[in-house]
Amino acid sequence: QVQLVESGGGLVQAGGSLRLSCAASGSIFSIAAMAWYRQAPGKQRELVATITSSGSTYYVDSVKGRFTISRDNAKDTVYLQMNSLKPEDTAVYYCNWNARSSRWSSFRDYWGQGTQVTVSS
Repeated sequence: QVQLVESGGGLVQAGGSLRLSCAASGSIFSIAAMAWYRQAPGKQRELVATITSSGSTYYVDSVKGRFTISRDNAKDTVYLQMNSLKPEDTAVYYCNWNARSSRWSSFRDYWGQGTQVTVSS
């Protein structure tokens, strides 16, 4: 059973930085894309950034120039470097992989349990 485990969240002052990591426990055969989502209290979950297997990236406008998504294929790990953090970045951050666990299985979405990021003003 594959599970995604996030780490790196915490409390930081506005203008500070955090680095989130997400790795899998269990065997992953192939990863099509990795992404970070976030959900603030009372709001819908929103896509923050994605990175494909070829390294193409996408960012929501509100984080462009401040956040960087990257992946380490050898470690099957995805990172989200968050700089110049703002109070409005406060949310639970979730990693999401579109992946398959074996050559015989279909691609499906895997989710982490979420990590809290709190930015104080």
